[in-house]
Amino acid sequence: MTELDIQLITEINVQLALFRDLLIHIGQPHDCPELRERVRRLRRACVEATKQTSQLVLPNCKKSTSEGCTEQPQMVLLYFMAQLLLRELAKCHRLVQLVPMDMTSYYENRAGPSNFGNVISQILLCKQITPDFNQEELCSIIKDTQEITKIVNDIQEYLPQHENLNHLAAVYTKM
Repeated sequence: MTELDIQLITEINVQLALFRDLLIHIGQPHDCPELRERVRRLRRACVEATKQTSQLVLPNCKKSTSEGCTEQPQMVLLYFMAQLLLRELAKCHRLVQLVPMDMTSYYENRAGPSNFGNVISQILLCKQITPDFNQEELCSIIKDTQEITKIVNDIQEYLPQHENLNHLAAVYTKM
């Protein structure tokens, strides 16, 4: 494992833990537009970090298919963290769906997430269209879920069979 691989895996782990922690507060007394924006930003950071790390780690595994990924623990760790991210994305989707938040006051003076279609519609119709931030967030979470699912599937092609994977997880946990 290179130093860069260790840093990237650690960064994903920390971001994922923070993401999980923030999700716990949705629907609680301290839930507010600022919390929702932090959840959105952290979710995007987790997804981007996972994508970037997979782009660095996966080609190395493809090159060494004769050896398999048992020699590359970062691939196994990334696989498990991507699976955990998928579970947290599903939780996030359900929470945004069940506990919507009015974000209009938060984004009045800020540049919020924008939909290019809304901008075109505003120009053509000559009227202000208020975006539905909860709906945009749900669509963004679905897109993120699809991207991470593809990463999990790509990594899975290079991992040992399921029974060996559980053994590897136990070995890497002890490290």
